[in-house]
Amino acid sequence: MGANNNKKSELDVVKATQYPNTLTSLKKDFETLGIRPGQVLIMHSSLSAIGWTVGGPISVIKAVMQLLTSEGTLIMPTFSGDNTDPSAWENPPVPESWWDIIRNEMPAFHPQITPTRGMGIIVNTFRNFPDVLRSNHPVSSFAAWGKHAELITKNHDLKADLGEKSPLARIYQLNGKILLVGVTHENNSSLHLAEYRSNYPGKKYKLTGSAILVNNESKWVEWEELNLNMDDFEQLGTEFESKINYIPGKVGLAEARLLSQRELVDFAIEWFKKNR
Repeated sequence: MGANNNKKSELDVVKATQYPNTLTSLKKDFETLGIRPGQVLIMHSSLSAIGWTVGGPISVIKAVMQLLTSEGTLIMPTFSGDNTDPSAWENPPVPESWWDIIRNEMPAFHPQITPTRGMGIIVNTFRNFPDVLRSNHPVSSFAAWGKHAELITKNHDLKADLGEKSPLARIYQLNGKILLVGVTHENNSSLHLAEYRSNYPGKKYKLTGSAILVNNESKWVEWEELNLNMDDFEQLGTEFESKINYIPGKVGLAEARLLSQRELVDFAIEWFKKNR
C-alpha cells in the first residue's frame, strides 16, 4: 500500500506543476526572496508544496547552500518526537501496559543515527549531508551546516529544549533569519523561544523523559520543560506580518517567507503576554 500512496501523491505534485523546478530555477526564487551570502538561516519547508523538482530535496538544499556560501549557515530542526514519554503520545496513543517496556527498551538518542519524526524529506536529507552537525538533544535537536554550525549545535542543554542555551537562542544572538517555504507559522519553531522568554498567564512546565546515553549506557532520563502551545502561532504570525507590511514571495509553487528571527521573537514575547 505504501508505495502506491507515494506514487499518487507524487502524481498529484506532477499534475500541479506546470514546469519542473531545478537547482537553477530554485536559486533564482530564493535569491528573489532575499537569501544572500553569509546569512544565518533556519529553514522550515515542504517539498511537495514547492512542486515537482528535478533532484528533489537535494536541489532545494543545494540551492540555499550555494546562495549562502560557506560564510553562511543553514539550520533545520531535526526533532525526534518518538523518543519521548509514551504516556503523552497522541499520534497514535499506545496502551498503558506498553509504557514501561517503551521506556526501558527505547534506543538512546544518537545524533548520527536517530531518525527524525514527521519533519519531511528535506530535513531528513539535510541531516545526512556532508559537514552537517546535529545537536545532542534527544527530542528537540537541530542540524546545521556552514560557518556557525558548531556554535549553533554545541552544548544543547537537556532542559533548554527550545529556550536559552538552545540552537534557537544562538540563532537569535547571530541575528539570523527564518525561512518558511510551503509551511505556516505553526511550523515556526523560533516562536517556542519566545514562549520561553515571555511571561504569560497559565505558563506551565511539564515532566518529560527520553532515552539518552549515560556513561555509554542507555538510560531513561526525566526533566522538566515548558508545556509548549502552537495553537496561536498562525494568528501571531499573521499579525506580525501585517505590522511590518510583509508580502510573501514564491519558491516554485510554494508561498515563501524570509523574516528576521529577532524581530519576530521580540514581537511574540509581547504578543503572548497580551493574547494568552
